[in-house]
Amino acid sequence: MDQERPGGTEHVPGTGHVDDVAGSADDPLVIRDAATGAAVPDAFQRLWNPHRMAYIDAGRDGDGRGHKDDCPFCEAPRKSDEDALIVARGEHAYVLLNLYPYNNGHLLVCPYRHVPLYDEATADETREMAELTQTAMRVLRSVSHCDGFNIGMNQGEVAGAGVAAHLHQHIVPRWQSDANFFPIIARTKSMSQLLGETRRLVAEGWPAAD
Repeated sequence: MDQERPGGTEHVPGTGHVDDVAGSADDPLVIRDAATGAAVPDAFQRLWNPHRMAYIDAGRDGDGRGHKDDCPFCEAPRKSDEDALIVARGEHAYVLLNLYPYNNGHLLVCPYRHVPLYDEATADETREMAELTQTAMRVLRSVSHCDGFNIGMNQGEVAGAGVAAHLHQHIVPRWQSDANFFPIIARTKSMSQLLGETRRLVAEGWPAAD
C-alpha cells in the first residue's frame, strides 16, 4: 500500500479504511479519523433531508422556530385554501399539504391554536385531529390508491420537529413501488404530481361536512 497518499495506513478489518470507501482522499463526504486519516464508519444509515433547512432558517430571525410571530401553521388558516394548500377545515383543527413533502400527498393535521406539544392539546383538539387523520387516510386511499401510511409527530426541536412550537401530525402515503434511484444517485426526490393538483384532488375527495 502507498503510505504517502493521504489516509494511507494498513488496512484493519472493520475500520472502513479509505480504500474501502468510494470517493477521493479529499472527498468531504467521507468521515476520517483525525489521527490516521482512515474513514470511520458507524452503525447508522442516514436519510439526508436538506430541504428541512427551509423550516429551520425561517424561524431564526424570529423568537424561535414556529413562534407566533413567524409560525406558518398560524398563518395558513388566514389565507385561501388554494394559497395555503389547505384541503379541509374543522372546528378545532385543519389539514394541509406539506410544502416540502416526503412523498406525494404528504398531509399535515394541525390545531388552529398555537400549542407545541400533544399533551397540551385539549380533548376537542385531539379528538378532531384523530378524526381528520382517519378521514385523510380514507381520502388518500381513494384518490391516490396508496398501500400504506407513515403517521406520526415529532415533539420538540430535539426530536426533529421543523416547526416545534406548533403541534402538527404527519400523514405520508406510501406505495409498494414508490422507491426509485433518484434519491440515491442524484440527491433528488421524484414527485409525480404538483402540489396544487394534489390539493385539488384531496379537497374534492374530502367528504362534505354534515
